[in-house]
Amino acid sequence: MGNIVAIVGRPNVGKSTLYNRLIGGRPAIIDDTSGVTRDRKYGVSEWNGKNFTVIDTGGFVEGSDDVFEAAIRSQVRIAIDEASIIIFMVDCATGITDLDDEVASLLRRTDKEVFLVVNKVDNHSRLLEANEFWALGFEQTYFLSSLTGSGTGDLLDAVTERIVEEDTGLNKDIPKFAIIGQPNVGKSSLLNAMLGTDRNIVTDIAGTTRDSIHSHYKKFDKEFYLIDTAGIRKKAKVHENLEFYSVMRAIKALEEADVCLLMIDAQTGMEAQDMSIFRLAQKRNKGLVLLVNKWDLVEKETNTARDVEAELRKRIAPFNDIPILFVSVLEKQRIFKAIELALEVNENRNRRIRTSELNEIMLDAIEKYPPPAHRGRFVKIKYITQLPVYYPAFAFFCNNPKYIKDSYKQYLENQLRKNFELTGVPISIFFRQK
Repeated sequence: MGNIVAIVGRPNVGKSTLYNRLIGGRPAIIDDTSGVTRDRKYGVSEWNGKNFTVIDTGGFVEGSDDVFEAAIRSQVRIAIDEASIIIFMVDCATGITDLDDEVASLLRRTDKEVFLVVNKVDNHSRLLEANEFWALGFEQTYFLSSLTGSGTGDLLDAVTERIVEEDTGLNKDIPKFAIIGQPNVGKSSLLNAMLGTDRNIVTDIAGTTRDSIHSHYKKFDKEFYLIDTAGIRKKAKVHENLEFYSVMRAIKALEEADVCLLMIDAQTGMEAQDMSIFRLAQKRNKGLVLLVNKWDLVEKETNTARDVEAELRKRIAPFNDIPILFVSVLEKQRIFKAIELALEVNENRNRRIRTSELNEIMLDAIEKYPPPAHRGRFVKIKYITQLPVYYPAFAFFCNNPKYIKDSYKQYLENQLRKNFELTGVPISIFFRQK
C-alpha cells in the first residue's frame, strides 16, 4: 500500500498551512497554464530519508456550513479507508467543538495510525489550554504552531517512524502497471479489454490488507500485474465526495505502480486534475504513458492527432518525453500497443548505463556547451555516474555544484534523453562536490 498521509479536520484549523510546511514551501499553483490557479491538494514530503504523499482534505470541500459537516464526515470515512496514516487537526484557540468530538469518535474506531495535532499553540498560556485535547483520547498528541513551524519536526519524526515498506507478496521482477485518470474516462473498460475474461486475480495474499486488486497478465510472452483500484468496493456515500475519493484511489494506485497509464478524455483534454496526478507521478519517479481515450468520438482532419499531441506535449513540458497514444477502449483500438509501450517504459526505468559510455557521451556534450560561469567562476564537470536506485538518477561531480543553473540542468537532461533510451521516465540529476 502506498504511504499516504491524510490531514483531516474542520475548516480553518490550519490544515493547508501544515500541508505547505510538510511538503516544503508554498505551492499555491500547480501550473502556469492559463486558468489553473487551484491550490495543489496533494504533494510529496521527504523526511529522514523517507518519502510519502500528503493529502490536504481541506482542498476538497466547497459550500456552506451545513454541507461542510456532512462533507467532512464523509471525507474522514474515506481517509480512514484509504490513507495509511491520518493527521487529525484541531485548533487550540477555539477548544474542542462538537464536530471535533464527532470526528474523534470516528477515528477512535479505526486501527489506522492517528496523530492528533493541536494547532495554534503559540505561547505558554495556549500550551496550558492545549492540554484539554488529551480528553479526545489519542495517545499520539502533538502541539504545534503551523504558522511558525514549531513542533513540526517532532510530528514528522513520529510520522516517518510509522512508515514501512510492506511486503506485498507479489513477484518483485514482474512490473506493476496502474491505469489512472478521472472518473468515467474508461479505466475499468480498458482494464477489462486488456485482461479479457480470463482474469487471474491476485488478492488476499496472507498478511496484507489489500484493497486494490492485482490482476496477473501473462500471454503473448508478456507478463505484468495490473493494479485496479477502480472497481473495488462501491461505497455508499461516496457520490457526494467523488472528487476526493477518486483522487485518493488514483494516488493509491500510483504509489503501488512502476508505470502509470494516465488516461484522459479526448474531448475534454488534459484538465487540472489530470495535470496534478501527472506531476505527482513524475515526482514519485514513476514511468508514464499518456492514453487519450474516446478518440473515435473526435472529428478528425489529416493532422488532428499530430496537433493534439503537440498541444499535450507543450502542456506537460518540461517532462514531455513520454509516449502519447490515441486509443478507443470501446472500439478496442490500439490497446495492445498501450501494453507494449508500458513494458518499454518499464524497461527504460530499469535501464543501467555503463559508466564509461555515460562519461564518454555526456562529457562530450558538456564540452560542446559548458555550464555558464557564475560571477567569473568557472564550473567544471569532471565525472558522471548513475546512482544505484530503482529509477534513472545521475550524479555529476563538479567543482562548484551550487552555481549550476536550472536551465543547464535541463540541457543535461535533454542530452541524456537524446543519447539513451529513457522515454516515459522522470530523470533525477544531482550535482556533487568532487
